Amino acid sequence: MKKSIYKKIKEYDKIVLARHIGADPDALGSTIGLREIIKNTFPKKEVYAIGATSSKFKYMGKVDKISNDFFQDALLIVLDTPDLKRIDGINDIKNFGYVIKIDHHPSVDNFGDISWVDDTESSVCQMIIELTYSTRLKMTKYAAERLFMGLVSDTNRFLFYYTTPKTMELVSKLINDTNIDFTSLYNDLYARPLSEIRLQGYMEQNMIVTDNGFAYIKLTDEIIKKFEVDPASSGNLVNNFNNINEVLVWVTFSEDKKQNIIRVNARSRGPIINKTLEKYNGGGHKFSSGARLKDFEEMENLIKDLDKLCKDYKVK
Repeated sequence: MKKSIYKKIKEYDKIVLARHIGADPDALGSTIGLREIIKNTFPKKEVYAIGATSSKFKYMGKVDKISNDFFQDALLIVLDTPDLKRIDGINDIKNFGYVIKIDHHPSVDNFGDISWVDDTESSVCQMIIELTYSTRLKMTKYAAERLFMGLVSDTNRFLFYYTTPKTMELVSKLINDTNIDFTSLYNDLYARPLSEIRLQGYMEQNMIVTDNGFAYIKLTDEIIKKFEVDPASSGNLVNNFNNINEVLVWVTFSEDKKQNIIRVNARSRGPIINKTLEKYNGGGHKFSSGARLKDFEEMENLIKDLDKLCKDYKVK
């Protein structure tokens, strides 16, 4: 599989790297990191990492803007995206000469002439490290930093269940080979403005916890403005509620007036939540998922579904 991917990268002179909407460090790290690796290996190739910019994760690097005319006869590599509707910046993958899918989420849409999907991998950044070391692709220090940050973010500093011995072996090799100052990279990943810390305090004080072990917080546009944060801020804080004894599943609901949606970030310490989130224009991993809801009425339905999920889990 990895050698087939390398052969296609070698074959195409025009390459587009895409990822999911609402990019996180793994999506950005894998696309920007792979862009730098390909350009380092094949300097004459045109390689672009596309998608909406993210001021929150600007430390991950810059993305590219290209015209749709470039897509024709180009190689498209879709990273960290299980379904077609969530590919950022691509309306129709049929416009490309060849498509490769690389992902670590449970499969939703089967697409790509080559599809490397493995939900036992900690992150797509881990998969790109593995791809590089399994082929003649050449790592760079800049790429290594992006890949390290994406991997660390998706594993929550190696705390999540899909952190494996292979994860640690690849990270060790990456650090040894590139001599990245990995401790300094944590500053970018985990530094928070005072406004977010105050928001976290509000969330801690106002989170509702049901008898079934389901916890949630509803952040309206009014609350978000009061704390002078953006609608994505609660998602940046959701992993801070991992270790509450009485809570099995916890969710943040954040109103995003600009996009006219309710952002959902969900985590679990037992119940499998991604199948439930898939019913609400979302999905993800078994214990870490998200969604985008149309309104607060839909939110109430999701609250009922997740509370029941916790209830059923406790009686097993």
